[in-house]
Amino acid sequence: MAGQLEPHLEALRRELRAPDAALLSVLLALLVVAVTILIWRFVQGRRSSRKAVLLLGLCDAGKTLLFARLLTGKYRDTQTSITDSSAVYRASGDKSTNVTLIDLPGHESLRLQFLERFKAAARAIVFVVDSVAFQREVKDVAEFLYQVLVDTTVLKNAPALLIACNKQDVTMAKSAKLIQQQLEKELNTLRVTRSAAPTSLDSSATGGPAQLGKKGKDFDFSQLPMKVEFVECSARGSKGEEGDADFEGLRKWLAKIA
Repeated sequence: MAGQLEPHLEALRRELRAPDAALLSVLLALLVVAVTILIWRFVQGRRSSRKAVLLLGLCDAGKTLLFARLLTGKYRDTQTSITDSSAVYRASGDKSTNVTLIDLPGHESLRLQFLERFKAAARAIVFVVDSVAFQREVKDVAEFLYQVLVDTTVLKNAPALLIACNKQDVTMAKSAKLIQQQLEKELNTLRVTRSAAPTSLDSSATGGPAQLGKKGKDFDFSQLPMKVEFVECSARGSKGEEGDADFEGLRKWLAKIA
């Protein structure tokens, strides 16, 4: 009797020792889900730790008035900033949608210094453009924007970027579409000239600035790792100092990224 049962027992032993393919599949699937959740939590944790929205742009672009209007709704006379200003901004009625607005100086001798200080904390960047003076300042605007976009920290964190085309209450203001086209053209030119410039030993050792956009293709904003949007606005407003600012698009964007 025992001899007759022995083959069956041996087969059972083999089955118990052999891995179950279905069980292994389930365990592997659970492992993938667990790793995915851990990665998602890590990314979300890094994003939630970045609560700043940086207001960048050249002098007289209207950053400080936009900053004041967003916080108080009121018009105020401003002057060229020589330091940063920051305040908590509630993007909607929900307290959890608070972000910290930081208005950075636009003066050429200060702007990169302050960007260096705050860039790691940026969840988003609002790059303010003077739509009236744009045609005259396009090269300077593109130069500063180029420096922001090739920064290794900005590229790594990929904060949302809004190009706020300000002063649309003035008749001579350029449209957001034209500003986007001109900026893409100027940034493409800058990329070509910078890539053709000789590289020093120091810059090659440290890695230097990153390449802007896709190599071999004319630059456009869709090539960047962050989402870039354009909006037309007016910190002064169409009714002047006594009226409200015209920046509903900016408000909606801030609510979206908060």
